[in-house]
Amino acid sequence: MATFDLSAPESPEAVVAALRAAGPGGATPLAGGTDLLFDLDEGRVAPAHVLSLRRLPWRTLDWVAGALTVGSTLPLRALEDDPQVRTLYPGLYEAVRNVGSVALRQRATMGGNVVRSAPASDLIPILLALDAELDLFGPQGSRRLSVDRFVIGSRRTELRPDELVRSIRFPEPRPSAFCWQRVRPSNDISQVAVATAYSPSDRTWRVAVGGVQPRPRLLPEAARELTGPDPPPAAVGRAAAVAAARSPFVSDRRASEEYRRRLVASLVERAVGLTRPAPPRSA
Repeated sequence: MATFDLSAPESPEAVVAALRAAGPGGATPLAGGTDLLFDLDEGRVAPAHVLSLRRLPWRTLDWVAGALTVGSTLPLRALEDDPQVRTLYPGLYEAVRNVGSVALRQRATMGGNVVRSAPASDLIPILLALDAELDLFGPQGSRRLSVDRFVIGSRRTELRPDELVRSIRFPEPRPSAFCWQRVRPSNDISQVAVATAYSPSDRTWRVAVGGVQPRPRLLPEAARELTGPDPPPAAVGRAAAVAAARSPFVSDRRASEEYRRRLVASLVERAVGLTRPAPPRSA
């Protein structure tokens, strides 16, 4: 591992100032560190300065009229333990609880996962399905960007060198589901992951898939086959077939392209079947 200076600024402004002073690649923010530490150890990144975000006031979980806002440095375990997340955002709960081990989720953060933007990320597909939006903080203030616009490729995002992800907002509770396939459930990354969600407000579906190149992606062609909160089996079958045909898979050491396409078809059918209306939120 290369040597670097480590500091923990006490304000977002101080972190942004340090990023600007270091220049592109000169400093790297550290949220949970569950992915970044491997990159540092393997020499894939070699910043002169690592900026810990542990002192920033972003370890938050806020509810406003059912909409959920997650602070970017909140450990995933806190989401997993929240009963309202499990009830109102079932797909998000399922995705979170299948990230690594309990020990990893005690440190891993949603902000870090989105910024790292790995093609096999288990969180990005459900963020896409739930139409999540990021609040970004930089020297010019705040700006908002959908996750779909933010993630542009494998470990490539629209985040500027002197910006941070402050929070992730989910606009409304949606019936949703997350399904995945791995060789070893508790250790491996997913060969394929599928997330589905139904919006009660505009009566539309969203279907997203992970494990594809160059990034997790929405499949609007598949979603258009689904209508109403309980689409008929024939429509679900068509959506599954379209999703399998449109997903840009490759063959690698974890799975072949043909196997992934079969998985996507099966997982889309399963996920749509699991997507059911959420009960009303208690006062």
